[in-house]
Amino acid sequence: MTINDKLTQGRRLARNSILNFIGYFAPMLVAVFTIPPLVRGIGTDRFGVLTLAWVLIGYLSLFDMGLSRALTKMVAERLGSGEEHDIPALVRTGVFLLCVMGICVAVIATPFLPWLVRSVLNLPLELQTETLNAFYLLVWSLPVVIPGIGLRGVLDAYQRFDLTNAVRVTLGIFSFSAPLLVLFFSQSLFLIVGALSVGRVVACMVHLLLCLRVVPRLRLGIALKRGMAGQLIRFGGWMTVTNVISPLMIYLDRFLIGSILSATAVAYYATPSEVVTKLWLLPGAMMGVLFPAFSTSFVHNRAHTVFLFERGVKYIFLALFPITLLIITLANEGLDFWLGGGFAQNSTRVLQWMAAGVFVHSLGQVPYSLIQGTGRPDLTAKLRLAELPFYLILLWWLISANGIVGATIVWTVRIIADTLVLFAMARRLLQLGTGMMLRKCFVVWPAFLTLAIAMTLTDLALKGVLLSAAFLIYVPVAWFLLLTSEERMWITRHLTKKQMNQQ
Repeated sequence: MTINDKLTQGRRLARNSILNFIGYFAPMLVAVFTIPPLVRGIGTDRFGVLTLAWVLIGYLSLFDMGLSRALTKMVAERLGSGEEHDIPALVRTGVFLLCVMGICVAVIATPFLPWLVRSVLNLPLELQTETLNAFYLLVWSLPVVIPGIGLRGVLDAYQRFDLTNAVRVTLGIFSFSAPLLVLFFSQSLFLIVGALSVGRVVACMVHLLLCLRVVPRLRLGIALKRGMAGQLIRFGGWMTVTNVISPLMIYLDRFLIGSILSATAVAYYATPSEVVTKLWLLPGAMMGVLFPAFSTSFVHNRAHTVFLFERGVKYIFLALFPITLLIITLANEGLDFWLGGGFAQNSTRVLQWMAAGVFVHSLGQVPYSLIQGTGRPDLTAKLRLAELPFYLILLWWLISANGIVGATIVWTVRIIADTLVLFAMARRLLQLGTGMMLRKCFVVWPAFLTLAIAMTLTDLALKGVLLSAAFLIYVPVAWFLLLTSEERMWITRHLTKKQMNQQ
C-alpha cells in the first residue's frame, strides 16, 4: 500500500474524525465544570474580559492570510504527487511566513487596543489598565501562536490527528483550568492571560517537536524558497477573504438585531443559536480530516476523491438528520422545559429555522472543503463576496419587518442558496454528471419535506406520530439504501465483537 493510499484509507479517516470530535468536545466538557467556580472567583466583569480574550485570540488567529490552511493543502498535495522531497522547504517557508504574519498582526493590532479597552468596551475604570496589559500580552503571543497553527496543519496533512488532538485536548483542558490555578494566589487578568499565553507557546513548541519527528528532514538546514512563498500567499489570500467574511455573515445578525430591536431580542435569538450550532462539531471534526485527504487524493486518484466526497455527505446526513428532526419537532417543548415559557413563545421558530440551516450548512461543509482542498479557494471567496451585500440588505429589511424570525429565515435561506452553489461547484470539479447528482437527492428531498412538516405541527400527539413514522422509515432506508454492503458488514462485525467482549 502506497503512502497515498494509507493517508486516504477509509478506516484511518474514520478513526481520525472520531479523534477530532473528541479533541473538540473534551475541552467543552471541562469548561462546564470549570467556568462556574471561575466566575465566582474573579467576578462577572473579569470573566467577561476573559471571554473577550478567548474570542480575540481566536479571531486574530484567522488573520494569518490563510497560510496555515495553505500549508496543510500544499503538504498534502506533495504527499499525493510523490514530491515528498519538497516538503521540508515548504514547511520552513510556510512557518517563516506565519512568523512574519504574526508579527504584522501584533504590530497592527497594538495601537487599537487602548481604543478598544477605553472606548468600545464598557469596562469599570479600575479594570481598564489591567485589561489593556492583558490584551497586550495576548496580542504579542501571536508571533508564536500563529506559526503553531501552521505546524499543526503539517501534522494534519500527514493524517497524524492522534498527535494533534493529544495537544488540542491538553491545551483545551489547560485553557480552562489554568485560570483556576492562578486564583490560588491572584485575581489578576494579566497573570491569567499570561498563563494562557504560556500554554499556547508551549503547544507551539510541542507541535514543532512532533513535526521534527514526523518529518525528520526538517532538521536539515534547508533554505527558504521564494516560489513556494508565492504559492502559499496566493492560496492564503483567498482563504483570508473567506475567513473574514464567513464569521461576519454568521454573527453580524446579532448586532443588527441589537441595534434595530433590543438586547432582549438578541437573547431570544442568540440563545437557541448557541445551542444548535454546537452540531457543527461533527462536520468540523470530519472536514478537518477530509480537507488534507481531498488534497492528497485529488492529484493521483480522483475516483477516490469522489468516493470520499460521497461518504462525507452521507455520514453527515445519517448522523444529523435524526437530531435535526428531533430539535425541530420538539423545539417548543424543549425551550419551555429548559428556559421557560417566554423563550418557548419567542424562540421556537428561531430554533426550528436555525436547526434546518445548521443541518444544510453541515452538508455544505463537504463541497466547501473539497473546493478549497483541491486548490480553488478563490471560488468560495468570490461566492462569499457576491452573497454579502444581498444578505445584509435582506437581513436589515426582514429584521425590521419580521423581527428575529425574519433574521433567522434570511440566515437559513442564505445558507441553503450557498450550499446549492457549493454542490454545483463540486460537481464540476469532480466532473460528475447531473443525472448522478439527482439520483443522490432521492433520499435528501423527502428528508427536507419531513423537516418542513415538523415545523408546522403544534399538537404533541401529532408530533409523536410524525417522529415514530419518520424513524420507522429512516432506519431501513439508511440501512438498505444508504449504507453499502461493506459498511453493513463492518457495523455488524463491530457490534458482534462488542457483545462478545461484554459477555
